[in-house]
Amino acid sequence: MRITGFTLRLATAADLPGIVDIYNSTVPSRMVTADTEPVSVASRQAWFDAHQPERRPLWVCEDADGRMAGWLSFSDFYGRPAYGATAELSIYLHADRRGLGLGRYLLEQAIAHAPEVGVTTLLGFIFGHNEPSLALFGKLGFARWGDLPRVAVLDGVERDLVILGRRLD
Repeated sequence: MRITGFTLRLATAADLPGIVDIYNSTVPSRMVTADTEPVSVASRQAWFDAHQPERRPLWVCEDADGRMAGWLSFSDFYGRPAYGATAELSIYLHADRRGLGLGRYLLEQAIAHAPEVGVTTLLGFIFGHNEPSLALFGKLGFARWGDLPRVAVLDGVERDLVILGRRLD
């Protein structure tokens, strides 16, 4: 899978430190993750191991020089067998790669690939104040399926969580 100057591929164990670095770069913004402190590579190992290409892929996107520009994961929703055809998507981009269309590309690729891994419903869990991510998902056909008002507290500020969903049938 390609976008001009970028390559999308399955993540390998050697990618985990870069994945964690990009993730941790978003913590201070209080826009993307509910983690309030950086996480360690070791703390993300079980999460990484849960991403199997045939069911819940984890992709990394590299620039032409082989530097990680971002990543996308399919994750289980709620962890029960009846939800097996539903996946939560997460997209994280390197700070200097945001706003260039890479997030849209990754989301488009996930939508196209979902049927190949048995997924018919895609979800995004996005903070209500993260307007860029809400707009991106909305442009690609995700609808607002739920609002969880004031469920997160970031630096003393209560934040909403919005659930966006898209059926693929």
